[in-house]
Amino acid sequence: MTVSLTPLVASLPATVPFVGPETQERARLRPFRARLGANESLFGPSPLAVAAMARAAAEAWMYGDPECHDLKAALGLHHGCDPAHVVVGEGIDGLLGLLVRMVVAPGDAVVTSLGAYPTFAFHVTGFGGALHRAPYLENHEDPLALLALARRSGAKLIYLANPDNPMGSHHPAPIITAMIDALPPGCLLVLDEAYLDLAPPGTAPVIAPGDPRVIRMRTFSKAYGMAGVRVGYAICAPALAAAFDRVRNHFGVGRIAQAGALAALRDQDWLGAVQARAVQARARLADIAQANGLVPLPSATNFVTMECGGDGDLARRVLAQLIARDVFVRMPGVAPLDRCIRVSLGDDAATAVFAAALPEALRAAKA
Repeated sequence: MTVSLTPLVASLPATVPFVGPETQERARLRPFRARLGANESLFGPSPLAVAAMARAAAEAWMYGDPECHDLKAALGLHHGCDPAHVVVGEGIDGLLGLLVRMVVAPGDAVVTSLGAYPTFAFHVTGFGGALHRAPYLENHEDPLALLALARRSGAKLIYLANPDNPMGSHHPAPIITAMIDALPPGCLLVLDEAYLDLAPPGTAPVIAPGDPRVIRMRTFSKAYGMAGVRVGYAICAPALAAAFDRVRNHFGVGRIAQAGALAALRDQDWLGAVQARAVQARARLADIAQANGLVPLPSATNFVTMECGGDGDLARRVLAQLIARDVFVRMPGVAPLDRCIRVSLGDDAATAVFAAALPEALRAAKA
């Protein structure tokens, strides 16, 4: 018997937004020496979070609380809002998929940036939405272009990441506030703030938790160092938050994940230490880039994007040569952003491997 896919799913390419390092290692038949491509935190999670997850592992025979009550209460306290404004899910990626499913009907217009975080576009296409993409303005997503495109297309959603992946750039808070005030009627801003904990002061806008024009996405995957357990959350108007209950996987955030996130949130001292280490690691990567003739772009994230001095073909050769030397990095996939490679912040050992491999990779790429 052959399974009959829906016409929409049958029309989709059999691709995923990212090819994981494990997949590449299996194809290469050897491991990477430096894992610097997935924007994970090599600084690791809080020791308190690790201990909480270890304790919760003994209780893994039980499902996690389907309401994530304790974590939502703690997040509400952390952000100064009622827990009714908070939605917890399997990372920002999971929440994006649920939001698109809730809001976007087949054919509905959705606006994003050309070259921006691809998982959002993956979900929109997967649910039959019509993607409209505005180009970057140099190394930044362009709020004015996104707004203009939303007005022309009648978009239901605008996606903007601040700080941005893959360029590492950010907009100061007043620009985001002005963008919200200029949204066309009926259009919701999806503000992805995955990297906000690593951004400079003045990046986070003051937004009322109940503002119906915007939904803010946050994660424990980046600065909190817990990418492997998949916990993200959204802050939005209570009516929208409650609507997630209609479609979400109620047992999707497991007991271990909830315990770890709750402990990580309580350990703000560890977060502060990671933020300080990130500043140092960004400076170190920038020095390595400049020493090799690359241009490091200013970063408000846990990675540094480096211009290779040519076009996408040169950057792809540099990327291939780094991978051949067992260094896992990534690069933007769309011109003109693809003139760059993107290197995650690493610990001393991983950074040293990258520093040694980069000049060899550049010579081979230019040969």
